[in-house]
Amino acid sequence: MKGRKSELGKFAGGLYTTSVEAFIPNTGRGIQGATSHCLGQNFAKMFEINFENEKGEKSMFWQNSWAYSTRTIGVMAMVHGDNKGLVLPPKVSALQVIVIPVPYKDADTQADLRENYSPGWKYLNWKMKGVPLRIEKGPRDLANNQVRAVRRDNGEKTDISRVFLVEQVNGMLDKIQQNLFDVAKQKRDACIEVVKTWDEFVKALGQKETDLSSLV
Repeated sequence: MKGRKSELGKFAGGLYTTSVEAFIPNTGRGIQGATSHCLGQNFAKMFEINFENEKGEKSMFWQNSWAYSTRTIGVMAMVHGDNKGLVLPPKVSALQVIVIPVPYKDADTQADLRENYSPGWKYLNWKMKGVPLRIEKGPRDLANNQVRAVRRDNGEKTDISRVFLVEQVNGMLDKIQQNLFDVAKQKRDACIEVVKTWDEFVKALGQKETDLSSLV
């Protein structure tokens, strides 16, 4: 959620500060994800930072400062993750799809071919790492000219034809991306309440007024 900081909360010496606050559903807490400071000309005047404008005259710089913190990576893990590990949105996942072959003779694939681990162990390993889509391929799948796709976000399993496989996988990745956004937004919106009095504020937080006296 984006907004503008109060005069006391803005960057000292700047004109104004805007921010983007993220929400962590499991804790009910907000966390600052990014800030933008309009510094105006205060620091330019202080340090005599000038430039020559199009009229050939000296002018003071207008300055801005932006900060997009790496804490947003942690927030992403907390918002989408579950007790089984990471759940990564496809658009930011370094690895979008992992192919895991079920053992059979004469395997020929570029995938997780570590022979010292069982398919079950590999399933859990890649699930923990948050890879958005897992493709399972075994003898029966090849006989039926299909593969099994397993979504990380909701665990849904779908047998898809190897014909136009790339198009179908891309479509599933788009659905995963949208679903993660929709679920996160629903959780956030469900926790938003409009309060107009201090009593309503206390009730909304579910805490005693004495615990919140320091916020007044």
